[in-house]
Amino acid sequence: MNLVTLHDVGVSYDGYEALQHVDLEIGAEDFLGVIGPNGGGKTTLVRAILGTVPHSGRIDYAPELFRGKERLIGYMPQISDFDRAFPISLLEVVLSGLQGQRGFRSRYTRRDRDKALHLLEMSGLADAAHHPIGEVSGGQMQRALLCRAVIAEPRLLILDEPTNFVDNRFEKELYQTLRELNRRMAIVMVSHDLGTITSVVKEIVCVNRHVHRHRSNLLTEEQLRNYDCPIQLLSHGPVPHTVLEHHPGDGCPGHE
Repeated sequence: MNLVTLHDVGVSYDGYEALQHVDLEIGAEDFLGVIGPNGGGKTTLVRAILGTVPHSGRIDYAPELFRGKERLIGYMPQISDFDRAFPISLLEVVLSGLQGQRGFRSRYTRRDRDKALHLLEMSGLADAAHHPIGEVSGGQMQRALLCRAVIAEPRLLILDEPTNFVDNRFEKELYQTLRELNRRMAIVMVSHDLGTITSVVKEIVCVNRHVHRHRSNLLTEEQLRNYDCPIQLLSHGPVPHTVLEHHPGDGCPGHE
């Protein structure tokens, strides 16, 4: 069963075509890793699926993605998209994931708060639950944003660069959590780290204005070249780093 189906979808910004002729199906048990160059359209694809950018073509959502008027899609944005100066606590961040059910003016119940506190405890954030978001680390904020994305028990979870600002220990814990979540929801995860996500996701989606789905989590250099995706080379040494090989998408306007 497909939860979301994109038919010939395109997205343009000020005359620049960020996405062209995209056809993509997201099944109920999928765990897709979305890769591609900066400016290639990864985040634009996510926003099209979320319905937050105008697009051409058609996007169909299965009835199973709805609970009444609420659409059961959880979203974990890039941490840079979240206003850390906003005067709320980590607990309130997590509770805000229920606004699709409660509305902006509704009060949260004791059960809602208990559920949010349980998620924070499971993420190692119980002691920071009432801390203002401007006073917590980037890693703590990322954990809270994941709790926010899953508190409403979505059928589809979308994560945009979820491992930014987190240490290796939490990254491993995050991937284990996502494997467990994938038993009851589809997951689409945007990442720049091909070497890591291939050990977690089921299939790879390459995005460089066009979208190519690879029905495996293993990719060869030749396949990536055919998809017009970057090749990530891991270099070991005293200063760990990665190098992305030049490809035709480099130098595109900075829309993701």
